[in-house]
Amino acid sequence: MGLTRVTVTLRATQRSRKKFEAIFLVDTGSSDSMAPAKKLKAIGVSPAGKKVYELADGTKKEYEFGIVVIEFMGEITAGRIIFGPDGVEPILGVEALESVGIIVDPKKRTLRRLPAIPLK
Repeated sequence: MGLTRVTVTLRATQRSRKKFEAIFLVDTGSSDSMAPAKKLKAIGVSPAGKKVYELADGTKKEYEFGIVVIEFMGEITAGRIIFGPDGVEPILGVEALESVGIIVDPKKRTLRRLPAIPLK
């Protein structure tokens, strides 16, 4: 399967004027989203805690995380964002996608909206 990317805007709160906007890699294998720590701190996002994450190569690493407002494809949600290393490609995780009813179409490598968000 190829790679899917989408433009995402992050804000510390819904009323924040400062924002971080970038092209994010859509990663359905990642539950949480990630962006460079420097960019998150620059828009006023503060660490809320730390979690251990398993990376694609199987190694485990502890990262700080914060809570942000996430906007993409005309949708808005809030969720956990990992404070990644400088230069990391921003990642949009599956929790942000699912919270607004958007899935990845694996054949077309595009994002599509579900007709309704499942509550079951």
